[in-house]
Amino acid sequence: MTTELIAKTFQGLEPLLAQELTELGASDIQIGRRMVTFSGDNEMLYRANFCLRTAIRVLKPIKHFKAKSADDVYTAVKAIDWTQYLTTDTTFAVDSVVFSPEFHHSKFVAYKVKDAIADQFRENTGRRPNVSVSNPDIQLHIHISDYDATLALDSSGESLHRRGYRQETVAAPINEVLAAAIIMMTGWHGERDFLDPFCGSGTLCIEAALIARGIAPGVFRKGYAFEKWPDFDRELFERVYNDDSMEREFFHKIYGRDIDPKAVGIARRNVKAAGLSKDIIIDEADFTKTPLAVPQSATAVDEEANGVVAAASDEETRPVTEMRETPEGAPFILVSNPPYGERISTPDLLGLYKTIGQKLKREFVGGEAWILSYREECFEEIGLRPSLKTPLFNGSLECELRKYVLFNGRLDDHRASGGTVKTDDERRQMAEKRRFKQHREFKRGLGEEDEERPGHRDFGDRRGYRDNRDGDHHFNKFSKRDGDRRGFDRRDDDSRGRGSREGYGKREGYGKREGYGKREGYGKREGYGKREGYGKREGYGKRDGFDKGGDRAARQEARRRFFGDGED
Repeated sequence: MTTELIAKTFQGLEPLLAQELTELGASDIQIGRRMVTFSGDNEMLYRANFCLRTAIRVLKPIKHFKAKSADDVYTAVKAIDWTQYLTTDTTFAVDSVVFSPEFHHSKFVAYKVKDAIADQFRENTGRRPNVSVSNPDIQLHIHISDYDATLALDSSGESLHRRGYRQETVAAPINEVLAAAIIMMTGWHGERDFLDPFCGSGTLCIEAALIARGIAPGVFRKGYAFEKWPDFDRELFERVYNDDSMEREFFHKIYGRDIDPKAVGIARRNVKAAGLSKDIIIDEADFTKTPLAVPQSATAVDEEANGVVAAASDEETRPVTEMRETPEGAPFILVSNPPYGERISTPDLLGLYKTIGQKLKREFVGGEAWILSYREECFEEIGLRPSLKTPLFNGSLECELRKYVLFNGRLDDHRASGGTVKTDDERRQMAEKRRFKQHREFKRGLGEEDEERPGHRDFGDRRGYRDNRDGDHHFNKFSKRDGDRRGFDRRDDDSRGRGSREGYGKREGYGKREGYGKREGYGKREGYGKREGYGKREGYGKRDGFDKGGDRAARQEARRRFFGDGED
């Protein structure tokens, strides 16, 4: 039976997700804000979870209703026949996302949903199902925007960006969903070699290999929430799981490099866990001293049958000693996420970007490079004119993905000879306006102090920026009391560099570990923690439209100005 489904994603990735759903055969596809709605049966639900590279989770709506008060939520939820989904022996949990003038706390809404379900069972059976936050049998999701509420079953469980192949990670790893989206934006499908010279834990390389081979990202997952549903069809899911019709051969190589030997070791272990050692070669290399031409490792063995170079053991040292020529007219593609001074830095950040530009100009003529970064002055140091700029959120940082097409001579001569810099689709993208908030704060200058926030995050540690699972930015109330959080809580998206801890501000070692809160310049420097206005200054927690005692309409209007219209 066909039903309404919702796939959630990061802001800016909605068209890619819609394209994926079209290729899967979904119907009634509609693009929303950080989500795409579509229709499908159970097989489509299973395939969406198993195959989508740019989705964070897939929801199956149970009910849409108006919620102008807590009683409306309670009444609407209690009216549902919950015996279709639960028994008294079933555990459940409720996740909530709220942007509404009537509800001060998202968890209050979750409690009302829980109470309605428990009361229905208690009145009918004398018993009630239990709540399990860590490993529930049924995961529910309620979303309220203004007065429009949607209650849905979460079919994914753990966020879909957690593929399952990552054994270890480095500081500030790029999110798997974002990595896959960047590669999809380049249009690369494995037709040439691929290079990431700042590979970190290898996420871009692994996602590239999965795309090149047509391997579904869900093949590494241990399980999905829908497997615990009463109507779960195991035979159907096994058919979906074992469908390898989209898989294909890959006759090129993917190269990852990093200057950090620890990162190189982690990347090799992740590649091995994904079963992609044949396709991906990870080398320790200093970008400033290593030629861009893709390397053939000294320990690699040529396979003449298909022209593929087999990777050496992950534990072997692979010195870059021999350069591999790429086929004429098909240079390799370079895609990378270099450090940009927020969570990972380098002693000479601007010098690094200047070197990137110089090496692209000297060594990459005829090639195509895609660079994700954050600071405008870093892009300026590259010194090349990008043919495409795409705004993307990397965690809470509003970054840009820029495409550089390298060619000899003048642009007019390049075009006259049949060369292209922008495709028609890219011209349309560049013509789009207001892809993100028009008056956004974007790319602070290197070394600038931010008077509006402690720390480095675009939206600060403002109370109310909550439960940022799946990359949704939501304001509720500026209150210290909202469950266990103190500013941030239950962050599942480890692309933000802080893992998936619970209880930000309370974990062991936070504020006490060596070097944190005591290192030079942090916690003691002039203006931090003691300057006039931190926690007390006009405008922090009490600025016009945000004070607890002020007019509610003013607060809501201020929040709308900050975050937009509030639609999910």
